Amino acid sequence: MHLQDGPQIDLSAQVAKVKAKTRPWKSIIALAFAIAAAVTSEYKRREFTEYFNSAHVPSQIIAAATAVAFCVFGSIATYGLSGNARSVLEPRAGTSHAAVVRYALLLIGGFTTLVVTLILFDVPVGQLVLGGALTSVFVGIAAQQALSNVFAGIVLLLAHPFRVGDSIRLRAGALGGQIDGTVTEIGITYVRLDSGGSIMSVPNSQVLNAVVGPVPHLAEETVAHPDDGKPPGTSPFPSRAR
Repeated sequence: MHLQDGPQIDLSAQVAKVKAKTRPWKSIIALAFAIAAAVTSEYKRREFTEYFNSAHVPSQIIAAATAVAFCVFGSIATYGLSGNARSVLEPRAGTSHAAVVRYALLLIGGFTTLVVTLILFDVPVGQLVLGGALTSVFVGIAAQQALSNVFAGIVLLLAHPFRVGDSIRLRAGALGGQIDGTVTEIGITYVRLDSGGSIMSVPNSQVLNAVVGPVPHLAEETVAHPDDGKPPGTSPFPSRAR
């Protein structure tokens, strides 16, 4: 049985490697199909003045079908390429920065796909933008708290007041006093802390407004037993052994 298990494990690992290599190509092929569908739709769109008229029905069907195909392939390419970008950046920039890049690519790619699809269907995008300005204001007001957490998360990722694995103390009135814990994740909306038995998710906006410092008893241990081998530029907060 042991002799049979070895080749099976090697085969599964090889299959995983092949799938990882083929993922970028699937996204690139989907992007190529999306561009071809958009060009075809625009070319057939020039043969008639507007949709749902009696003239040039075959051209209208082809233009509409290729516009839908562009939306489908564009969405697949956006989702795939954003995931590939996250996989490439995660070992170098960290999980949090890679997640920010993925979200940005998803938003940009999704918005571009939607706008081009509307244009291919001859929808006046300019009027929709002007008509939806007031709606955007109300949506922005309603999502103010969520957006503040997102922007606060970006500030935390760029400023680096602490890093994953640091043992920190947060002190703020909005938190009801102070919170001690080890940072396990710096997400786009929440900072997750291991408080010694449970995982706490603190909104980024509250973390940004709080006073941040090391846990006192761990800081004293760090001073009593300094680590001279630490490279320069490491985080000043002590890290618990995980």
